[in-house]
Amino acid sequence: MSELWDVLVRHFPQFRSGFLVTLRLVAISFVVAMVAGTLVGALRAASSRWLRWIGAVYVEFFRNIPLLVLIFIAFLGLRGAGIRVGPWAAGTASLGLYTGAYVAEAIRSGVFSVGSGQVEAGLSLGLTYRGVLRRIVLPQAVRTVIPPLGNLTIAMIKNSAIVGASLLAIPDLLKEARVINNDTFQTTETFFWAAVGYLILTVSATVAVRFLERRLAVRR
Repeated sequence: MSELWDVLVRHFPQFRSGFLVTLRLVAISFVVAMVAGTLVGALRAASSRWLRWIGAVYVEFFRNIPLLVLIFIAFLGLRGAGIRVGPWAAGTASLGLYTGAYVAEAIRSGVFSVGSGQVEAGLSLGLTYRGVLRRIVLPQAVRTVIPPLGNLTIAMIKNSAIVGASLLAIPDLLKEARVINNDTFQTTETFFWAAVGYLILTVSATVAVRFLERRLAVRR
């Protein structure tokens, strides 16, 4: 037990730095995922067949390619094509767009849960279909799918470890834990505290989602 606390005390600055980097990585990726997922979810529910097709291509592309492969494409692939992409841009874009595909499907299910009568009422009041989606359907859809969005956020926090373990070398919590382990060879103690860091993030996300669900979720 003393060795466990000794690792935390001696290497606390590194653990704290890695934790904050992971928090920043998840926060940026979350914004990307929500923006992309909401837009694509709206496309998936659009009246135009071509817009639905564009949304479907996005979802199937990002949902069926492993995250690590997307990171290689976003970093090495684009650099090979002459596009200078930094590790942070490649990591957050890959994680955000990957998660956004699942967010889009959650949003689409929420859109279809809104009664068709509300859509018809909006159209009869003179709103365009885009206006009905933006003002009536999407606000209700997001509130309906808060629980699955919370699950996706937790999954994204755990998937952020893949970004840190990849060739991008972003100094996140897992990366710092590996550095500490290489210096101390105290594998159990080091990765125990890394697991605690990820647990803090996932539990915090769970609490936040439950709070939002109580305040905003639509109960049917």
